[in-house]
Amino acid sequence: MAERLELDLTGLAYGGEAIGRDSAGRMLFVPFALPGERVSVEVVKAHKRWARAKLIQVLDPAPERVAAPRCKHFTHCGGCHYQHMPYASQLEAKSAIVREQLERIGAFRNPPVEPTVPSPDPWNYRNQLRFSLTAEGKLGFVTASSDAVFALEECHLPEPSLTELWPQIQLEPVDGLEQIAVRSGLDSDWMIVLHADRPPEVEVELDLPASVVWLDPDGAAVLAGEGQLWIEVAGRAFQVSAGSFFQANTAMAGALVERVMAALKLDAGATVYDLYAGVGLFSAFLAQAGYKVHAVEDSRWACADFEANLAEFDGISLYEASVEVALPAIPESPDAVVADPPRAGLGRNVVDSLIERSPGQLIYVSCDPATMARDARRLEDGGFRLERVTPLDLFPQTFHIETLSIWRR
Repeated sequence: MAERLELDLTGLAYGGEAIGRDSAGRMLFVPFALPGERVSVEVVKAHKRWARAKLIQVLDPAPERVAAPRCKHFTHCGGCHYQHMPYASQLEAKSAIVREQLERIGAFRNPPVEPTVPSPDPWNYRNQLRFSLTAEGKLGFVTASSDAVFALEECHLPEPSLTELWPQIQLEPVDGLEQIAVRSGLDSDWMIVLHADRPPEVEVELDLPASVVWLDPDGAAVLAGEGQLWIEVAGRAFQVSAGSFFQANTAMAGALVERVMAALKLDAGATVYDLYAGVGLFSAFLAQAGYKVHAVEDSRWACADFEANLAEFDGISLYEASVEVALPAIPESPDAVVADPPRAGLGRNVVDSLIERSPGQLIYVSCDPATMARDARRLEDGGFRLERVTPLDLFPQTFHIETLSIWRR
C-alpha cells in the first residue's frame, strides 16, 4: 500500500518541486506545491534519505497560491511547473535557486547573484514548440507523472502565431515519425519540422502557408517551402535551419545579447572566442563591435547558418568541431571567451582548456544552474574570479533558468 503522510513544505528545489522533511528527517520532493504550505502527499519513489511524492491535497495553502492556473492541463502536463505561483514569486524563486546551487554544489559563500531579469511577457513567449505524438497521431505532451503522451487541447506558452498554427496540424500515424516541432519567424513565417528516425516515405498535403522539413539522422528533406526561416534579435535577422538550435524566447535572446556585449570590456580588434556558437547569435554582434572572432560549433546545420549569417564580415574563423577538439587547435590566444554550452555545461576538459588558455574575461551563458555551479567551482580553483551571476527568465512558468555569469582572470 502506498505511503501517505502530511507534510510542511519549507523551500523550492531546482526542478520545480517544493521540499519538506517528514518526522524521520527524510527529504520529500513535491511538485505543484509551494513553500509554507501544509500538504497531504503520497510517496511514489522512496529512498533512504529522500523520496518523491505526489500531491494529494493542499491542506493549508500559501497566501500567494494562484487558485486558478491559466491552463486546463496544468499538473497533468509535464511542460509547466509554476502556474500556481505568481510571476513575481517565480522570479524570486529562480534567483534563490541559483544562489543555493552555487552554495551547495559550487561551495561558494555569499555568491554574487543578482535579481532575475523578467521576460517582457510571462505568457505566449516561445518561438518554437515540440510535440510528442499519441498512438492516434495527435499532437501531445508527455505527462508530469509518466512517459505517457496525452492529446493537447491548449497551451499558453507559444507566440500567438504558433497558437494559431499548431491546432490546425492533422496527420495520420507515420512510420518513423517521432516528434513534430513548430517554429515561427519574421512576419509570422511558419515551419513544421518532422523529427524522425529514418528517411521520409511520405506525401504532404498542406493547406497552410508553412514550410515542412523532415529531419532524420541522415539529413534534412524539405517537403514544402524552405529549409530555414528568419528570426530577428536586437534588430538583426538570423537564418535558422530546421536542425539548428535557437533561443526559444526571442525577446529575452535580445536581452541576453545586450548583457553579453555590455559585459565585455575590450578594445576594438581584441580576440574573442565564441564557444558553442550555434547560428552565430553572439558572433554577429561581436564582429559588428570590431572584435576578431574565433567561433566553434559542431552542428553541420548550425555551421551552414553561421556562414550565411556572418557572410558580411571578414576575419571570422569558424571551427566545425566539438569545443574539446577545437580549443587546442586555435592558434591565437583569446582576450575574452563567450561560452553558451548545452545543458551538460562546459565539463572538466573544456574548463581545464580555458584555464590553460587564460583569457582575461569569461562570459558563461548557462541553461542549467547545477552544471554551471559545478563548472564554477573548477573555474575559481583554476584562477578565475566570479564577478556576478544574473539569472534571466527565458522560460516563464517552468523551472528552467538561464544564467549569465561574468568571470575575470
